[in-house]
Amino acid sequence: MLRLLILLVLVYQLSILFVECHNFSFPSFDVGSYSNLTYWGSVTAANGTLNLTPDQPQNNSNKVGRVLFSHSIPVWPASFSTIFTIRISTHQLITGDGMAFLIAQDDKPSPPDSYGSFIGILDPSTQGGTLDQLAVEFDTYRNEHEIDGNHVAVVTTSMESPVAVKSLNDVGIDLRSGRNITIKIDYDGWTKVLEISVAYAGQPLVNFLRQEIIMQETVPRNAYVGFSASTAYFSEVHHVLNWNFKLFELPEGSLKYGVDTDKENIALLVATPIAIVSLVVVVSFLITARKDRKERFQIKEDIEMLTRTAASGPQVFTYQKLSKATKGFSKDNLLGTGGFGSVYKGVFYDSPTTVAVKQINATSKQGWCHDGEKLLLVYEYMPNESLDKYIGKMFLDWDTRFKILSGLASTLVYLHEECGNPIVHRDIKPNNVMLDTEYNAHLGDFGLARLLQNENFVTTMVAGTPGYLAPEVSYTGRATPESDVYSFGMVVLEVVCGRRSKGIMEENSLVDKVWSSYEKGTILECMDQTLDGKFDNVQAQRCFITGLACLHPDRTLRPKMRKVVQVFMNPDEPLMKLPESRPSLVCVSWHSPTCSTITTSLDNMKHIPDEVTVSYEDASQTKKLHI
Repeated sequence: MLRLLILLVLVYQLSILFVECHNFSFPSFDVGSYSNLTYWGSVTAANGTLNLTPDQPQNNSNKVGRVLFSHSIPVWPASFSTIFTIRISTHQLITGDGMAFLIAQDDKPSPPDSYGSFIGILDPSTQGGTLDQLAVEFDTYRNEHEIDGNHVAVVTTSMESPVAVKSLNDVGIDLRSGRNITIKIDYDGWTKVLEISVAYAGQPLVNFLRQEIIMQETVPRNAYVGFSASTAYFSEVHHVLNWNFKLFELPEGSLKYGVDTDKENIALLVATPIAIVSLVVVVSFLITARKDRKERFQIKEDIEMLTRTAASGPQVFTYQKLSKATKGFSKDNLLGTGGFGSVYKGVFYDSPTTVAVKQINATSKQGWCHDGEKLLLVYEYMPNESLDKYIGKMFLDWDTRFKILSGLASTLVYLHEECGNPIVHRDIKPNNVMLDTEYNAHLGDFGLARLLQNENFVTTMVAGTPGYLAPEVSYTGRATPESDVYSFGMVVLEVVCGRRSKGIMEENSLVDKVWSSYEKGTILECMDQTLDGKFDNVQAQRCFITGLACLHPDRTLRPKMRKVVQVFMNPDEPLMKLPESRPSLVCVSWHSPTCSTITTSLDNMKHIPDEVTVSYEDASQTKKLHI
């Protein structure tokens, strides 16, 4: 009964946190994005960018553009977070007027005369409170009532009397610089605080402005989110490059605010943990009191069993020993730095053993839990899930695809060459490529990975996924960096072509199609048709050549991953040389009581055994030759 009571208390505590989540993501914009957006005025999409005002200096005066997500969202009671990248392009010395992130009361166009300083939000007839909306304004033109021509303002009912305003000069950001600027807006439905962070793209975000907003007094419960922009006599172009939005509904109790509510919350925060701890103490005391000798003996046996199990698992090190091994985490021992922390080379001189030590950042979203017999690892949540969810199913623009492939290639360079002893992943496939908010590739599922401390290891079980498995692995059972390269090549073709492979042994496979087009000189005809021709021809050709080179049946002729990265990153890097026609897969293996080996060429055979197995590309053509 007491255990049930504790469970009910914990369930109640969890039930008041989140009710439902709403989120959407636009890594870029094109014609296909319009199905989820409603737009008015001068809005257009081109080259993956949403243009709120025309990119035409001669026809850009007194323009208004507004775009909203097509579906209403329950903005209260709720907490939300949105992050987007903008760029404001100018063609003149004097420009204006600006753009805004908008929470609108309805999905209607901007007011009729909302150009110029009204940013498409208000006009003279609505100035003063006839619209229930909230806007975060990014202003590029100084009007007589404003602090400067480079500021952020939180606007509700009046452009002349914003709720909050602050100059971006304070953090060294210039809206009119023509640079990409990342903006993050967070709203906490419990504390009623709106927080705005800014930075040039690629740099750390800086907390810039905080303002209390009572959302239920500002906008309707169900509202629309999006962007608005305008020009007056002077012109400028307002671009949105990407946009992610996430909202968590909260219980109705979160709508309360004020002094009385604060006191209630403090009392609840103090009383609830005390009550739970008290219950736990009482239950623990009762359970302990009822333990007899047999139970205590069983606990002792369990501890001994866990100790024996732990002895065969990962070794636990003290911080002092790791610090000594890495020379105090010296820069001289630094191997590399990633999103979660830095990796250092360490040497245990008493073994002697060389290791890699990862020092997790204090701000890392990774973590761990060791509770009783449970040992858990916590990783960063990847909101865009895995790459296989997109291939042939959901649209990705070309820049995003190329970014994913380049990131995956760089990851494999690190595993194969830069982390001390090479690591072979052994299961490279779209399902194991995770995508974060910015669509950066993270290689996951290292359950099959092997550290190549001994180049002579042999495994008795073929590990990996059919269709991505290098042909030689099927014969030798041995994974190598070259077999990872082969798997990467298959992923490249799938991402570029926008379809999953049936496997290299299947008739009319993806590899068959690409090789056939390459031989005819029409390889770009294999491009994903959903791109509608909107891709970089040079990058696409380099991806196709790289993919086919990685899929060469002879592992000795496959490129290193470092070469792949150089080809992707440098358009002047010489490409891999491919044969004029698809190479045939011929693996010759022989077995005798004293010998077991494999070769891809008869010329390499120094000793001919009694029985030779020749396996051709078509698995049905396997022949045994007796000599």
